[in-house]
Amino acid sequence: MTSRWPIWLILGLTLTFLIGPFLIIILAGMSAGNSLAFPPDGLSLKWYAKVFTIESFRASFGLSLFLAVFGTLAALIIGIPAAYALNRYDIPGAETIKTAVAAPIIVPGIIVGLALLRYLVVPLDVTIFMALFVAHTALVLPYAVRVVSSSLQNLRSDMEEAAVLLGCTRLQAFTKVVLPNIKGGVLAAFILGFVTSFNEVPVSLFLSGPGVRTMPIDMLSYMEITYDPSVAALSALLAFLCVAIVFTAEKFLGFSRYV
Repeated sequence: MTSRWPIWLILGLTLTFLIGPFLIIILAGMSAGNSLAFPPDGLSLKWYAKVFTIESFRASFGLSLFLAVFGTLAALIIGIPAAYALNRYDIPGAETIKTAVAAPIIVPGIIVGLALLRYLVVPLDVTIFMALFVAHTALVLPYAVRVVSSSLQNLRSDMEEAAVLLGCTRLQAFTKVVLPNIKGGVLAAFILGFVTSFNEVPVSLFLSGPGVRTMPIDMLSYMEITYDPSVAALSALLAFLCVAIVFTAEKFLGFSRYV
């Protein structure tokens, strides 16, 4: 029998590469010292507790949560009809439209952020909050279209046609037949959009301003003036949150089927 130790070695190295940084951040946040370091200077949970007492973190968390939830909902409101039209109708230039919709994913976030700052915020005098909302909606829109499109491709179109033949209008057939059958894909698109928006950095870096900063940008700003383990503790908590969301989605929705 051929020895399997090379396989286990490669697997171990891969897991170490993927999970190692996460474990370092967790332990760094548990440091009993007053500066961010690894290995930690003793173990304590005081920095995990301190995270909840920092006002700027609470404010930026609220903003990031709002943008992630409502930006993703706005993307779904736009993306579901767009995905339906691209899948059910013969639209001229459909491939070009799909490429254009995917542009926020393809183009580097720094370019997207700079373009929005230069051609939206500055000339139109758009507020920072509205600019962030528009940006996060645009960034999540490609995921909404692609995931919902995947669900629509797996839904037989004759079910909808049967509803129309039985007296439903196109809108009624869509709301009563199509939407209930793709709800798993819609929820998967929402979760993917939520996690993407909440962790967005490059675009938010250009559009954030005084008093209006998302959680990742606030963490960067905090580290510029305070180098204590609270940032590591907060990073670990956010990582746990995202992992829990994705794990729950996989368990109950079969998240990997849609992405």
